[in-house]
Amino acid sequence: MAQKKRKQPRSSTPPLSVGELLALFKDVQRPLSRAEVIRYLKLKKKDKYRVKDMLKELVQKGKLIRIRRGYGLAESMHCLTGRLEIQRQGFGFVIPEDASGNDVFINQRDIGEAWHGDRVVVSIVGEAKKGRNAEGRIVRVLERGRKTLPVKIFKKMGDEWLCRPSDPKLAFGIIATLKDASIALKPGDIAICVPGEKMDPTMWQGEIIERLGLESDISVQETLVQSNHSIRTRFPSGSTHQAEALPREPSAKDFVGRRDLTDKQFVTIDGSTAKDFDDAILVERKGIGYRLWVAIADVAHYVGEGTPLDKEALERGNSYYFPQSVVPMFPERLSNGLCSLNPDVKRLTMVVRMDTDASGVTRSTAFYQAVIKSQARLTYSQVKRALLDHDEATRQEIVSVVPMLEVAEELARKINTLRSRRGSLEFELPEPEVVFDDAGTVVDIRPKQRTFANQLIEEFMVAANEAVAEYLIEQDMPCLFRIHPPADEDKLKNLFRMLSRTDKSIVMPKEMTPKKLQMLVASMRGTDKEYVVNRMLLRSMKQAKYSPDNEGHFGLASEAYAHFTSPIRRYADLVVHRLLKKTLAKDDGAKRGAVPGKERLQTIANHISSRERIAMVAEREILKRVMVLFLRDKVGQTFDGVISHITDFGFYVELKSVMAEGMVRLSSMDDDYYTYWPQREMLVGERTGRAFTLGQAVEVVLDDVRLERLELNFSLKSVADSAMDYKDLIE
Repeated sequence: MAQKKRKQPRSSTPPLSVGELLALFKDVQRPLSRAEVIRYLKLKKKDKYRVKDMLKELVQKGKLIRIRRGYGLAESMHCLTGRLEIQRQGFGFVIPEDASGNDVFINQRDIGEAWHGDRVVVSIVGEAKKGRNAEGRIVRVLERGRKTLPVKIFKKMGDEWLCRPSDPKLAFGIIATLKDASIALKPGDIAICVPGEKMDPTMWQGEIIERLGLESDISVQETLVQSNHSIRTRFPSGSTHQAEALPREPSAKDFVGRRDLTDKQFVTIDGSTAKDFDDAILVERKGIGYRLWVAIADVAHYVGEGTPLDKEALERGNSYYFPQSVVPMFPERLSNGLCSLNPDVKRLTMVVRMDTDASGVTRSTAFYQAVIKSQARLTYSQVKRALLDHDEATRQEIVSVVPMLEVAEELARKINTLRSRRGSLEFELPEPEVVFDDAGTVVDIRPKQRTFANQLIEEFMVAANEAVAEYLIEQDMPCLFRIHPPADEDKLKNLFRMLSRTDKSIVMPKEMTPKKLQMLVASMRGTDKEYVVNRMLLRSMKQAKYSPDNEGHFGLASEAYAHFTSPIRRYADLVVHRLLKKTLAKDDGAKRGAVPGKERLQTIANHISSRERIAMVAEREILKRVMVLFLRDKVGQTFDGVISHITDFGFYVELKSVMAEGMVRLSSMDDDYYTYWPQREMLVGERTGRAFTLGQAVEVVLDDVRLERLELNFSLKSVADSAMDYKDLIE
């Protein structure tokens, strides 16, 4: 039966805003009931519905907390709102919506009915201390992070199915019915379930709405991960219609007021499987120096602020990359077509021109709205063969652009030297690459090949990003900066202490600058400690994020940095493009439009930083799932590996032949009782003195593969042969 819509009485009083209502609570400085709110504001009883809706909105936003007899200010009740992230061990952290706040630790007993990814209100029950986060208790779930859950089907029970969420951080079962009798399920399938009511602490009700397929199918695993992290895979009709209404190619009117650079020898250099090309480069000699041109797709020309395409791009925050697929920020009509700098076609771009001296130092910059025509679509491997390997066949394939590329390599190496001198950090840790055969089966997971061809593009993109950030600062314009806070000093000191115990030449610096850390990395290159140093330095780094406040970029040792070079796949870059356009319009005396305020930029920064975090977690999860599936039929095999992380219950081993990581638990080692020495990152046998430390080579046997828990469990082939004497490690 349809519910009757509540009729709200008219009010003759002036409209009341949510802001005014919130201000009342701050002025009164105590909790208020709805009746008291009406009385304080001298409203009529007929306004109660309007007040009720606004109170509900403020509760939903986390500004007010619903208590027994009314409402209280969240901040005054030592509460805050944020997103819950549950760890594999069962405890969690609430990431505050206020980007300036620190994460709040949540004990497993205080999580209540909240799930991983939920937006929650947390009450602070223990203040932060040095080295420890504040502790909290979940008091309300404001919004479920997921409306649907991917589940694994276990067995049929009458007309219902017993299943379990595929996310190992959701530790409960579901008894589910089928929405449609035509959905054919069998044990081992992955399906999409809408959760219902809680039945008991370990079981919920639910309804299966779709079968995804077999859990061994990589495409099913990708869909599962996308669902786990609420990644939008379909574009709403509004954004689709807007994209379809755009022209296939730029028209003559689009070129008006732009600099014509179509005769310039721009080229794109990307991976072999890339389909969207948002950056092109050109390097020319200029006197004894160089002229570097970086042209970036002008997405902002086609995507206006507040349009359906813009709103959807902001919601997504960035594109999401998986081994077999990409979830783009924009429909393919833009990302692979109109905005992609495909060869031999005119494209609208924003161009940064940098003139350098002979050593590569930028002496002047200029910025244009321009038209270019890429002369070649090159790949990293192609450039490597032509420039680094001097392969004659490849050089002939791209003979027209080889001279320009040779000049580009000269400049890139000089810029790289300058960046190294100032202390920019580069970690020597390989990234995994999943290799498929023609049937889509994983045949290998190997280190991704990276050469100076990749570095060449990265150097030019960093230079362009810095140039734009510095220009906006000079012009007294706002900017959405890419900031990277300084590393965790306690972790860095621990690293220096640990290294100095075995190498007296290593001295702890007075100040932990990027330059000092870079010198440490360089001094360990090629030694047996290289792996340990790179791992521990990476673990000491804080996460980069977006902010309207310029706090510098620690990892790049950069005083001002912004993301400008990838507007097809990052919303931050689109914002910076718009700010640059408004700045250029100001210089030209043209109408530039409204400039977003700091509060608006902070809201955008918070959202896209969180979406970037989700993208990183999702990409790690799918890699873990692919690794587990790949190793399923290799149980019992022996592998060479290196210890990558140590805990008080065992250590993780990274395999050398396959880029996969698993755990050797202390419970599998029966030769001794082992104690964790955190200051030395070691496990030491109490009786034998056998020791295990970071970076140590070990030989392991794959004992167990658990897709449900995303776990690989190893045991040492021989504890005695793998262990070292702890005295040798501390002398």
